[in-house]
Amino acid sequence: MKKIKYCKRNFRHGLKPIYKAMKDKYPDIKQKKSDCLGNCKTCKLECFVVVKSKTITAPSADQLYKRLKKMIG
Repeated sequence: MKKIKYCKRNFRHGLKPIYKAMKDKYPDIKQKKSDCLGNCKTCKLECFVVVKSKTITAPSADQLYKRLKKMIG
């Protein structure tokens, strides 16, 4: 995993602390915030990030954080 892309509009689901935690815990992984990633249907319903052009989703920010940590290993 080299880069995680975040949609700024999805931050309303509580992603900002996740973004900061990932940045602190894994400084070698690049993170990018974009105004919109074009996943509007997903963005309205749940938390998501894009990793290697694959969308990773979770019903809550905490669960998304756990999934990302599990992917990193």
